[in-house]
Amino acid sequence: MRVYLDNAATTPIDPEVVETMIPYLQDGFGNPSSTHYYGRQAKAAIETSRRTVAKIINCLPSEIIFTSGGTEADNMAINIAVKELGCKTIITSPIEHHAVGHTVENICEEKNIEFKLVKFDEKGHVDLAHLEELLANAQGPAFVSLMHGNNEVGNLLPLKKVSEMCRRHGAYFHSDTVQTMSHYKFDMQELDIDFITCAAHKFHGPKGIGFLYIKKDIKIGNLIFGGGQERGFRGGTENLYGIVGLAKAMEIADRHLEQHQIHVQALKSYMIEQLQNRFEDIKFHGDVTPEKSLYTVLNVCFPNTEKSNMLLFTLDLKGIACSGGSACSSGSVNASHVLQGIKADISRPNARFSFSRFTTKEEIDYALEVLVEVFEHNLKSTPVA
Repeated sequence: MRVYLDNAATTPIDPEVVETMIPYLQDGFGNPSSTHYYGRQAKAAIETSRRTVAKIINCLPSEIIFTSGGTEADNMAINIAVKELGCKTIITSPIEHHAVGHTVENICEEKNIEFKLVKFDEKGHVDLAHLEELLANAQGPAFVSLMHGNNEVGNLLPLKKVSEMCRRHGAYFHSDTVQTMSHYKFDMQELDIDFITCAAHKFHGPKGIGFLYIKKDIKIGNLIFGGGQERGFRGGTENLYGIVGLAKAMEIADRHLEQHQIHVQALKSYMIEQLQNRFEDIKFHGDVTPEKSLYTVLNVCFPNTEKSNMLLFTLDLKGIACSGGSACSSGSVNASHVLQGIKADISRPNARFSFSRFTTKEEIDYALEVLVEVFEHNLKSTPVA
């Protein structure tokens, strides 16, 4: 049996999305910048997709710039803040995705920008009082970059509260929403955020496509020079079939959002309950409270045993795909910067299990059976079925 529990890394593409993309891989091959029939057909598909995305998150189509994914979108937002908006202070956290963390470190050093890190509470949530303090003492204008849902431990940021705080202090606010886009409802009129990011492959769309939302009040110049695509902001021939696939994936997710949330949260809650019932000394990194945590992510801290040293390898041999942290950091010899950032116990083996709407209870049960084999000496004497 093969079980895929690494959906925070990437999700399987929805067959309906593939069907929607196929015509643009075969017959709809025109360059969207061409003025003949084939070009107009391609351009129309892009703009229809842009309108679909805008409607789902309640913004203007002109506020959506298609990118190659979340990393490019995050990089763009940070560079706009410094180079276009003149921000003198950047406030972020030590547990951001490297697309934000490394970009901020680099640009702050290069441009001599003040760099501040916000603290966390005991559960790993952003300390909002400390954020307020940092904003009050920042050299303006300030730029805040804090992710909505952490990709390793799943903690959620209260976007509206942080947005209101940033507005009070005249700061710009960017949130990496790669893990939460199309898993939660977004209303950009209500949230009042300056930048958010998206990667389609996190919600059953194709890889290599995403978008950056830029609030209409923000005026920017060319981000990538070239043929003037994306209204002159991002040169380069558009990823036509990727854009069409992204819009379709968002449309499907939006149509069934509540149903998917209930299904996936039930699987996560079931796995938490079963792990607690079966194992001695089990812990969970981050906050697993449903209202404060991504329903798609569960980071588990297991007991130390002889077999646990090869935990991920053993699970893989048994057909279970999961992660020890962010897949973007695979191959790193260092411990997870997220777990270190929230002062989690990194002396013990941990695994990130992440779920999707295609995950089944039977797959969770199989994963639990394998985990029982790995940690056989750490089972409770009377495990609850």
